[in-house]
Amino acid sequence: MCGIIGYIGSQQAAPILLDALQILEYRGYDSAGIAVLHGSTIVNVKAKGKVNALRARVDSAVQGLGGSLGTMGIGHTRWATHGKPDDINSHPHLSRSGKIAVVHNGIIENHTALRLLLEGHGFNFVSETDTEVVAHLIEYLYRGDPVKAVREAAAMLDGSYALGVLFSEYPDMLVAVKKDSPLIIGLGDNENLIASDIPAVLGHTRNIVRLGEEELAVVKRDAVTVYDRYDTEMIPDVMHIDWDVTSAAKDGYEHFMLKEIAEQPKTVKNTVAAYVKDGHIDFSLASFDEEYFRSIDKIYVIACGSAYHVGVVATQLMEQYLRIPSRAVLASEFSYMDPILDEKTLVIAVSQSGETSDTLNAMRYAKAHGTRTLSVVNILGSTISAESDDVIYTHAGPEIAVATTKAYSAQLVVMYMLIEYIGILRGCPFMPEDEFLNALHELPQKLQELIDDSAYLRDLAGIYQNRKDIFFIGKNLDYALSLEASLKLKEISYIHSEAYAAGELKHGTLSLIQNGTLVIAICTRKELLPQMLSNIKEVSSRGADVITVAEENTDGVEECSTHCIRLPESADFLQPSLAIVPMQYFSYYVALLRGCSIDQPRNLAKSVTVK
Repeated sequence: MCGIIGYIGSQQAAPILLDALQILEYRGYDSAGIAVLHGSTIVNVKAKGKVNALRARVDSAVQGLGGSLGTMGIGHTRWATHGKPDDINSHPHLSRSGKIAVVHNGIIENHTALRLLLEGHGFNFVSETDTEVVAHLIEYLYRGDPVKAVREAAAMLDGSYALGVLFSEYPDMLVAVKKDSPLIIGLGDNENLIASDIPAVLGHTRNIVRLGEEELAVVKRDAVTVYDRYDTEMIPDVMHIDWDVTSAAKDGYEHFMLKEIAEQPKTVKNTVAAYVKDGHIDFSLASFDEEYFRSIDKIYVIACGSAYHVGVVATQLMEQYLRIPSRAVLASEFSYMDPILDEKTLVIAVSQSGETSDTLNAMRYAKAHGTRTLSVVNILGSTISAESDDVIYTHAGPEIAVATTKAYSAQLVVMYMLIEYIGILRGCPFMPEDEFLNALHELPQKLQELIDDSAYLRDLAGIYQNRKDIFFIGKNLDYALSLEASLKLKEISYIHSEAYAAGELKHGTLSLIQNGTLVIAICTRKELLPQMLSNIKEVSSRGADVITVAEENTDGVEECSTHCIRLPESADFLQPSLAIVPMQYFSYYVALLRGCSIDQPRNLAKSVTVK
């Protein structure tokens, strides 16, 4: 959530900032703005709504200033937290004198106390935001040394922040600092950038530095200096990004989500290939302690949203095959439940971005209570990956759509491999390793078959696009899958949707079933098919339309269903990876036919970096 961009170089800053903000739209936002140094004046232009609205205002401002602004500036897309989305609350925020501009991602938890302090010193506030406090605080502390003022201000902030700061009195530098919110530096040729995410800088450089916790950077056009939390100059690690630039572009698809659904076979193939060597699962890059995995007696998977649903699938498989008590817990609830943690507890943190605030805080809680932590993340060098004891990277590449598809599939595959790996160590794998890997190697082709045969799902979506309520039901892994399928539908189509364990229907949910209610029944567990058929009859006898999702050659589902979606046969534990694909397409087409904003659904953000 929120997107930050900063530029200093020899080119006009405004077009670069606007283009980068357009790229960062996927993070979720409701207003945008830029501040550019024009001579000795900071020109601050902001607009509620999309970047195109801001672009029009910037064009007007440029024309009024003779056709150009300047070569240094900062920009921001805001996802509203403190204060409604409007022009005034939009970033950047200026200090009282107008000589300092600030963009911020995160939450300042002590902003009320700081506001009172500053008001006592004559500072007046025009916005409702916590960020305006930061701009005034820096000016209050400023005595001619911009770096010292930013560092002293940051030391007074409680909460999370990634800050980009521009001083009109220092036209040759930007200052950046971060804590618990992502911030990178793009190292260019006679130009440098700051940003909240990699895609924003790919048009200028593939060399980046990820700022660590409480690190501060002084960014000039021809140099970048990084200081640690103790203000000691350090040599940062430079990462080279090998994504093709088109990986972060739509590449001919109407939406990023559609492109990313289609990329799942490649994503799964790449992720599997990264951890198989000489016919065996190889997690040597993660430096696993095999004896530790033999000794664990409890597992928690902590995550949010779709990553939590991966955890629900994984923990069911862990208990079934590893015979280790395992539980998926929403990261935002983890510390409140006072979990039983010790040195034999493994806590697995799952996050696409590696920056999810709730997951990071839950992981830190676990570490503070003596557990070993393992992260499953997509972004190299992210905060969660850096702070966990062990890390397994998924290989999904950049995922732009807010609704995750390919990153979810990559996380599932990593979990399958991790469970098999631990199972081999403990003598209880899914199946012999060669059979397991054969099944995994066949998965991309089966995913491709589903993708190639997806057109009929648009017709199915057309039938049900205007339903008010849609329910998903399943048992065991199918219930876990139902949670994700329901989330996909609700987050992009805005239709009320819920997932239920099928056996719970008669304990309350049946009261919601009436003529025309759509129920989607996931039926991949053949051993549970008789019970599922009974549940399907319960809803259909009360007037529901039923779409069943079942493997090929599964008997009995056609007769009690309105429609049936068929899946390729596969090992039981892989069915969640297959069954989600038609559900992703169904959700996509329902949203498309309803005219919804698919890649950037309302009120949602891609990277949730606040509590």
